[in-house]
Amino acid sequence: MCTMITERAGIDLGRGKSGPDWFVVNEANVSYDHPYDLPLEHALNIDFVNAAGGPGARVAVELSVEAARELVRTIEAVLARAGQRGVLEDIPLA
Repeated sequence: MCTMITERAGIDLGRGKSGPDWFVVNEANVSYDHPYDLPLEHALNIDFVNAAGGPGARVAVELSVEAARELVRTIEAVLARAGQRGVLEDIPLA
């Protein structure tokens, strides 16, 4: 059964790589539903996209529940360490 659980996150500054080229990523579509390739009934699916770039401007990731939770913990840990070191900020390059 499809869950139809989907959320969208706007991304103000991001890049993705598909093949040899990098492209602007301006949103992430996150769902918990049937994956396309992962051999599970349901998975956490993340599509990093730039809709204006067409089908090639997309990076898709399918994760098991535990892998998704581990990824969240890892991202939080890395951001916490950067904050503790005083380097957690977005500084544009000239």
